[in-house]
Amino acid sequence: MELSGKVAIVTGAGRGLGRAYAEALARNGAKVVVNDVDESAQEVAEQVGGRAVVAPVGPAGTAQRLVNTAVEEFGRLDVLVTNAGILRDRVLWKMSDDDFDAVINVHLRGTFTCARAAAVRMREQGTGGRLVLVSSPAGQRGNFGQTNYAAAKAGIAAMARTWALELARSGIAVNTVVPVAATEMTRTIPAFAPLIEESERTGAPLPDWVRRDEGLGTVEDVAELIVYLASDAAQGVTGQAIGIGGDRLALWSHPAEKQVLFADGGWRAAAIAERFGELEPETYGIPAPVAP
Repeated sequence: MELSGKVAIVTGAGRGLGRAYAEALARNGAKVVVNDVDESAQEVAEQVGGRAVVAPVGPAGTAQRLVNTAVEEFGRLDVLVTNAGILRDRVLWKMSDDDFDAVINVHLRGTFTCARAAAVRMREQGTGGRLVLVSSPAGQRGNFGQTNYAAAKAGIAAMARTWALELARSGIAVNTVVPVAATEMTRTIPAFAPLIEESERTGAPLPDWVRRDEGLGTVEDVAELIVYLASDAAQGVTGQAIGIGGDRLALWSHPAEKQVLFADGGWRAAAIAERFGELEPETYGIPAPVAP
């Protein structure tokens, strides 16, 4: 898909999914500013013919530096992919303030500051643009031990819907990507770990049931959605949460009223208790993988 003439920023692009995003964008013709917290950013930038910014996301200064680098080196900014993230997993009663704040700062604040700086520049250019915000199934459904991560990823999806409204008149599309891929994080899932290790050892693809039923594949599988959303083919696609992994491409629903009950004159606690059983509760949490 042709991306020649487009300039992109990818945060957290020194390894894993972010690296795959940067490589795919460059392979399709885009110039890429590669960000990470260490020199892996420089390595990837050299590989893709881009420029590196070694700095943690979160601070407004980093966001502005990323945008300035794109403009000074390549003349403009068309695409922002906010991928940078960290994990500090703990159950609620063991999670410290620092555990919580660190994850929120990188994921949620980092997405906010980078998107704000990018939106200012894109609006000044007057030619539209793309904000691609990376979320997670944990942000859609919750996940055990991930209060901070799930909250941040849910917030990212909410920001995407809000910004899609605010930036529509400027021609800037805003979408959330919900990726599932074989990464350092999915290697910690007992059902997946041996399958991923065997695939990496032999070079064979993951089993069909994993790629199709669980939607788990390679980072390269996910990167193709980033390329699409950065392209002119995605014109008009905005405000969406799009899942991808393995052989699956999915459109996530937005929160909506599922069922509604009415009571003339309003609800008393006793009436709620009497009739709440008429409502079908929602499920929660990421379902455990099930082998065929």
